[in-house]
Amino acid sequence: MRRRDILAAGAIAITAIGAPSWAAAEVENNVPPFAKPAKDGAPTAAGADMYGMIGKITAVPGKRDEFIAILLDGIGEMPGCLSYVVAKDTSDGDAIWVSEVWDSKASHDASLALPSVKDAIAKGRPLIAGFSNNVVTAPVGGIGLPKQR
Repeated sequence: MRRRDILAAGAIAITAIGAPSWAAAEVENNVPPFAKPAKDGAPTAAGADMYGMIGKITAVPGKRDEFIAILLDGIGEMPGCLSYVVAKDTSDGDAIWVSEVWDSKASHDASLALPSVKDAIAKGRPLIAGFSNNVVTAPVGGIGLPKQR
């Protein structure tokens, strides 16, 4: 299976798109959200809220697949990342969606300092035309996500 076809459902260069947290970071730093899902299935700590982001990233015309490859290559060990999905927008040939779920906002924020994320941001930044439809969410469960206590 080709690396570009592996993931399917979320938006950027991302570990920073969204509304408040990633929209601000993206606009200021062109920071993208990348992450490798944790597979341990452990429940989140009592009282802890998961942190999510969903956003649309538009690539420079004709550069979507190249941008996706950079995002997917930038995925590494991301402590606290429960899900990271990159999907092609079926109605816009230059757009992708990135969906992220983290065990906490602190884990997301810490991921921005990881070398693999910094490298992906540097490589992907020139291929980004814009960000839109970015929201921060509070995931409560679903297939592949831990059960909250």
